[in-house]
Amino acid sequence: MKKHIVLIEDEAGIRDNYRAAFERRGYRVSAYGDRPSAWQVLRQSLPDLAIIDVGLGDELEGGFTLCQDLRALSATLPIIFLTARDSDIDSVHGLRLGADDYVTKDMSLDHLLARITALLRRAEAWAEALQKPDEVIHRGRMTMNVDRMTVAWNDQPVDLTVTEFWMLHALVQHPGHVRTRDQLMEAASTVLDDNTVTSHIKRIRRKFIQLDETFDGIQTAYGMGYRWNAREV
Repeated sequence: MKKHIVLIEDEAGIRDNYRAAFERRGYRVSAYGDRPSAWQVLRQSLPDLAIIDVGLGDELEGGFTLCQDLRALSATLPIIFLTARDSDIDSVHGLRLGADDYVTKDMSLDHLLARITALLRRAEAWAEALQKPDEVIHRGRMTMNVDRMTVAWNDQPVDLTVTEFWMLHALVQHPGHVRTRDQLMEAASTVLDDNTVTSHIKRIRRKFIQLDETFDGIQTAYGMGYRWNAREV
């Protein structure tokens, strides 16, 4: 069965071009030009992946609102922002709202399709993992249920996106071992630039610190990558 992609883009010409390109690659595509019409359908039935522009018609940040609403419905739906807005502030905000990736419209189609393929592959792997007995990792005050994709710190839940979860999983598997940004991307089954990986790590840290201001579980190995603090075992 064809994977179903939803594209929310307010410019008709751009929307039609991307729709045609995705359909040529074998995807089933539903396209919408504004947030209300997309939300009316999506709240009833979710696709396999959503691609959202930030500015949608009169709603300058309609895409951000839609992303937040979709993430409330599903913690695992792959979400990509595809937009002309290339500021760090916008990209960080989009990732904080739970998007898995934030790319600009000057990105090549082949590169965009590679990211889509990686996110869909990851979603399939996660669905298969749900059929197996739960794997639980304990690292000091942290508990990670790999199959349920839940994390707790001092028995308090840590709300992570799918991308954040798998990056953290790569770090905690081998405490003290450095994981490069490329390795973290591979673990999350996605294709990101270095700045986006850094933004994900900063958000993971922030979520732990909100629960415990003394949190020091994720350490930066400057010029190399990141590692899980071996003392937190």
